[in-house]
Amino acid sequence: SSGESMRQFSSHHDVAMELINSVTGVDEEGRSRQRILAFAGKRYLNAIERNPDDPDAYYNWALVLQESADNVDPNSGSSKDALLEEACKKYAEATRLCPTLYDAYYNWAIAIADRAKIRGRTKEAEDLWRLAILNYEKAVQLNWNSPQALNNWGLGLQELSAIVPAREKQTIIKTAISKFRVAIQLQFDFHRAIYNLGTVLYGLAEDTMRSGRPDVSPNELYSQSAIYVAAAHALKPSYSVYRSALRLVRLMLPLPYLKVGYLTAPPANNAIAPHTDWERSQFVLNHEGLQKADASGQPPSQSMDRGRKPTRIAVEDIVSVSASADLTLPPGAGLCVDTVHGPRFLVCICQLLLFIFSIEVQIILYVLQHLQMESVTGC
Repeated sequence: SSGESMRQFSSHHDVAMELINSVTGVDEEGRSRQRILAFAGKRYLNAIERNPDDPDAYYNWALVLQESADNVDPNSGSSKDALLEEACKKYAEATRLCPTLYDAYYNWAIAIADRAKIRGRTKEAEDLWRLAILNYEKAVQLNWNSPQALNNWGLGLQELSAIVPAREKQTIIKTAISKFRVAIQLQFDFHRAIYNLGTVLYGLAEDTMRSGRPDVSPNELYSQSAIYVAAAHALKPSYSVYRSALRLVRLMLPLPYLKVGYLTAPPANNAIAPHTDWERSQFVLNHEGLQKADASGQPPSQSMDRGRKPTRIAVEDIVSVSASADLTLPPGAGLCVDTVHGPRFLVCICQLLLFIFSIEVQIILYVLQHLQMESVTGC
């Protein structure tokens, strides 16, 4: 009957409000925040009583329950899991009423993932991770341009891979890698996805080493892992997690030496030399600087530096690398390396090579400069 349905409706929602009201918060700021959440929860409950088919009211109420779960004092009697379970029910109702509500699927997946984390590496946790992954997939289907959802999808797969039988693990890991890569393609400086890709590659290297039948060289995987961890640290050097991870993988980084092809450069210490004096020679970039290479392709030694005074720009002096249209440069694609001592100009063969060179060098220099800073500070 309709009266019985109304009683069940009221009882069900009373449970959610009781859970919200039971949260005290861990400090005064938390208690103040919880009072606001309790007020908001009551408001959304009233909105649902006026219109039971309002998906936004269910969605916002779910957010209140989810934020209340984050506000739970571990020493209190409040149940974080019970709050998250109620939040999941509200998200389910919101998506039933509006199947295209991207934010509801995304936050629902986060709530499920938080419930899975509480359960450790159990069969129940595995089922919850699979459900979270399905919701991240649905969120991405509704909004493909969401690097955060893709990153979380990858994390969910990574967590699931630690629980499933060994025969399933590698397939899940490779799927996680693909999600992190797409997230980075959508947002090239997304340091969390970059770091997560580094950690998942490290785990894959460990598994490959143990299996004894590698599809890819474990050393290659370790090297790739180290590059991503270093890049994440370069983007966020203040993150202690990235600092610690970099210490672990620093020795796995590929040798800090990159041939960058041929460039035309003026004689050292003579930036305004006539075009006939500019020389085309091979340049290399390593952890110390951008410099001319000798006939063997190696950077000149310090003793050779004193005798020949080759073109050399120290990494720590470089501010930026960009294309230059300066009309006083010799024919070719102009390159300006701005340094703390002023700009240095070089010329590349063609515009396409210049574009590729300048983009790659900017990324590598950014990583190298931060790595150098890290070693200088002794961290």
